[in-house]
Amino acid sequence: MRKKLRDIFRLLRPRQWTKNIAILAAITFSGRLFEINLFLTVCAAVLIFCAISSAIYVVNDLFDIKKDKLHPFKKFRPLAHGDISIPFALVIATFLVVGSLILGFYVTPAFFALALIYMFVQLLYSTILKSIAVIDILAIASGYILRVYAGEAASGFHISVWLLLTTISVSLFLAIGKRRSELTLLSSNKDVNIAAIRKSLSHYSERLLDVYASIFATSTFISYALFTFLETPKGIKLGLSILLPDFLPDFFQRKWLMITIAPVVYGLMRYLQDIYEKHEGESPERVLLSDKPLLITVLIWILLVITIIYFISP
Repeated sequence: MRKKLRDIFRLLRPRQWTKNIAILAAITFSGRLFEINLFLTVCAAVLIFCAISSAIYVVNDLFDIKKDKLHPFKKFRPLAHGDISIPFALVIATFLVVGSLILGFYVTPAFFALALIYMFVQLLYSTILKSIAVIDILAIASGYILRVYAGEAASGFHISVWLLLTTISVSLFLAIGKRRSELTLLSSNKDVNIAAIRKSLSHYSERLLDVYASIFATSTFISYALFTFLETPKGIKLGLSILLPDFLPDFFQRKWLMITIAPVVYGLMRYLQDIYEKHEGESPERVLLSDKPLLITVLIWILLVITIIYFISP
């Protein structure tokens, strides 16, 4: 019984749930994170997306059983390894989809619509898009972007254009890093037929993916830097004028977010190191949870953002 529960848990891929934290972006940057009713609504949205994403992963594994059996690591997944039967997996996926959509309708109609769009795009990816070069990367990135929009729909607050551009850039960067690591992993195994496991990978070269990664790592840095420079977050203002001359506090309070550029730059560089030196990145959430310096950097960034928005900025 315990093994069965563990296999079900593995089937749902709980590490992937960390991606759904992106749903909190809208209320965090709008200065409303600590409004309890709004926070609970958005948390419900996060849980709903966790259920939907797990259902999609189950469906994806169902479609990829034969290909996963050829993969050096994915062959140990519950469905590919035969730990869970196909009918039982279908029951789990159906329960998660129906339950999450029913609950999603009560969040907001816009959130419900975005949940449907997310589900449709991911199903399309599992069946068709993952085999089409470039389109597969855009489809992966769309999942991150739709999560941020779902957070807007659930909360009723919008993020700035520059933060949206940052979201798009980092989403494409992570998706490209995923494909780059997959290609490196499979290329190192001479007995593996890359096209048989992932058709789109056979149309990429490592050099091409390197160029893609460079483009979107750069655009992530630039768009986030512009966001921190142009954004004027609203929160609880500390009396810094006691410590500094009158003309200084206003300048620093308007630009405090620029401090957060430092951990973002380090995070980008560290992630690139994981991709190119450690040959990781196939699973962004696994990299985040296993790379302690990167995880600490992300936590520092979150702490700085919350401190600046809610306790320092006017």
